[in-house]
Amino acid sequence: MRAVIQRVTKASCTVEGKCTGAIEKGLLVLLGVEENDSQQEMEWLAQKLANLRIFSDEHGLMNKSIRDVDGNILLISQFTLFAHTKKGNRPSFIQAAKPATAEPFYLQMGTMLSTLLQKKVQMGMFGADMQIDLCNDGPVTIIMNTKDKDNF
Repeated sequence: MRAVIQRVTKASCTVEGKCTGAIEKGLLVLLGVEENDSQQEMEWLAQKLANLRIFSDEHGLMNKSIRDVDGNILLISQFTLFAHTKKGNRPSFIQAAKPATAEPFYLQMGTMLSTLLQKKVQMGMFGADMQIDLCNDGPVTIIMNTKDKDNF
């Protein structure tokens, strides 16, 4: 799995003119699922997201987690995080999981994060053409890859 994590002051997802999810202070998480991802990788990533200390404390240092600041998460499925651009100019997405695999992982990640945070996680709509509106805070953007856990 790959995740692009952005600290935001607000973020929302709209599909065909209807808002599917919106948050104030929190994290916008763009999630890509790879065909051979595992339950263990999802659990690792969910724990990282719930405990990642990227919110400022009273001294302006990144010392607080989303739990500490009572923040929210907007979770968006994004297969394009697995774009392979080495050859030619048109990206290949062969590493991205097929919808039958990716959608259950995406939905389960939402449930897992809701359980960890003990609040509803806002979601996009899997497979839809989504418009994401956000206001970066900082900006703080972190990229994680569960296949490369040793570097995170």
